Amino acid sequence: MTPAIFAFYLFALGVLAGGLFTVISRNPVHSVLWLILAFLSAAGFFVLLGAEFVAMLLIIVYVGAVAVLFLFVVMMLDVDFAELKAEMAKYVPLALLIGIVILMQLSIALGVWVFAPDAEALRANVAPAATEMTNTAALGHVLYDKYLILFQLAAMVLLVAMVGAIILTLRHRTNVKRQDILAQIYRDPATALELRDIEPGQGL
Repeated sequence: MTPAIFAFYLFALGVLAGGLFTVISRNPVHSVLWLILAFLSAAGFFVLLGAEFVAMLLIIVYVGAVAVLFLFVVMMLDVDFAELKAEMAKYVPLALLIGIVILMQLSIALGVWVFAPDAEALRANVAPAATEMTNTAALGHVLYDKYLILFQLAAMVLLVAMVGAIILTLRHRTNVKRQDILAQIYRDPATALELRDIEPGQGL
């Protein structure tokens, strides 16, 4: 067994174990740690494929930002997990039914899966050859040259989703003090300040 094949099976075991224990772990902190293991193993797959840039992005963005944020939120919030588990137990039969349906769909899809005879040639035509430019340059060439419009449309969809989430969750309450930048800029010191002569022993 070559080192590459051994690394492939090791990363595959890490992804499967990380994904499984992320779902079934009773402790949320342990779930986040297993999720980090799954991300690191997936990054190892990209390294084996020669896409080191994508692997580093996966580690920096998902492990270094998202997973750590999840970990901080889970550890800092005082969440009653016993109550959450009690509420979640009511939906276990429905979740099992949905899981069985998804497994049936995956088995049907994989049962008729065949590789196209020209799949290798089609994948090779998407990006330049590895001898012409590095994978990072090839990724930029594909995203910002061949598929620039699709890339921009995907960014617009994400922007609209982010703005929509902010609008839907925004609540204006009258008893909350908010900062008014214009009022602070245009205030008159003559009316905003008042000088008082306090004698010794007196309070305001």
